[in-house]
Amino acid sequence: MDFAFDEKTEELRGKLLEFMDSHIHPAEPVFEQQLAERDDPWAIPPVMEELKAEARKRGLWNFFLPGEHGAGLTNLQYAPLAEITGRSIRLAPTALNCAAPDTGNMEVLAMFGNEQQQKQWLEPLLNGEIRSAFAMTEPDVASSDARNIETAIRRDGDEYVINGRKWYISGAMNPACQIFIVMGKTDPEAAPHKQQSMILVPRDTPGLTVKRGMHVFGYDDSDHGGHAEVLFEDVRVPVENLIAGEGDGFAIAQARLGPGRIHHCMRAIGMAERALELMCKRAISREAFGKPIAQQGVVQDWIAESRVKIEQQRLLVLKTAWLMDTVGNQGAHTEIQAIKISTPAAVEWILDKAVQVHGAGGVSQDFPLAAMWAGNRTLRLADGPDEVHKRSLARRELKKYLSEGAK
Repeated sequence: MDFAFDEKTEELRGKLLEFMDSHIHPAEPVFEQQLAERDDPWAIPPVMEELKAEARKRGLWNFFLPGEHGAGLTNLQYAPLAEITGRSIRLAPTALNCAAPDTGNMEVLAMFGNEQQQKQWLEPLLNGEIRSAFAMTEPDVASSDARNIETAIRRDGDEYVINGRKWYISGAMNPACQIFIVMGKTDPEAAPHKQQSMILVPRDTPGLTVKRGMHVFGYDDSDHGGHAEVLFEDVRVPVENLIAGEGDGFAIAQARLGPGRIHHCMRAIGMAERALELMCKRAISREAFGKPIAQQGVVQDWIAESRVKIEQQRLLVLKTAWLMDTVGNQGAHTEIQAIKISTPAAVEWILDKAVQVHGAGGVSQDFPLAAMWAGNRTLRLADGPDEVHKRSLARRELKKYLSEGAK
């Protein structure tokens, strides 16, 4: 088994690490200052466009998307690059045009969009000219079971009429967000997995109201466009805006969420590496009870356990990426669910210990740890909660031991 990165990956890692040191990390305080000075509470600091222009000039662009539309990287090649961007989670993914929800939306349009949809929406997304949102989660049902989605998509002649309420729609507050991919029911009487469809809804469509930004553990996440509550009230769009066909929404969602789950885990490992780095530096620089905190046994235990957890998760993520490349997303289903369960939990533990070592500073705005913890904690809900993945994973394991009669 070869654990080395290939030549192309190493070349891109070198370029990306240099870009992180020369542009991303120095821009972090500038970004914070511009956030504080803006008049529009949802405006994205102008330094972000500068970083995007520089990244694209360097060829550090659209790494996440394989094939002709993206950088042509495999999942295994992208994994270590995504990890690096996770070290500056608020800036780097967006700077490289590799930030959710745009990544998943571009994947949907690349896989299922027709020529006109790709020209109108995929191309400007690939160029970083606009942003997008994915409207699936609803407040009135358990959205962990996508079959529960109640938003109605009804055909009326040459149009579809959409009615429903969504929330935690990431990126919808971003002024650059121009298009929504909306999931709803076109046929409530069809088989459970054929009731749903996906449709494109431009932001300026009459009846679409971005009502408010939702908070995440007290954060508004306005630095990347927030998470909105959105109302669809008799929203009309042409039938040509339907993605693929009626009843294909559930299958499209599964195709979209698979890569998204591993991308989150890749970046989370980068968050953990930065948290461990901050933990070590803080432990060395502070004294308690007559000696550096770094010499306290419990802190050394946390540092050692953090390194072990990072290495374990990195290997599992890389194995998953390799399987996705070699046997496809379905063949890697068990591993995708495994990392979705284990990686956010492991990173949460590391972030918690880093906060503890920092004391009051750990929960303050002077260090990135509190915001990183809040963002990582949401991953245990995003793209399916832990419990759903555990249920599915357990059932797959049990099938190996059940007789045909017991099934």
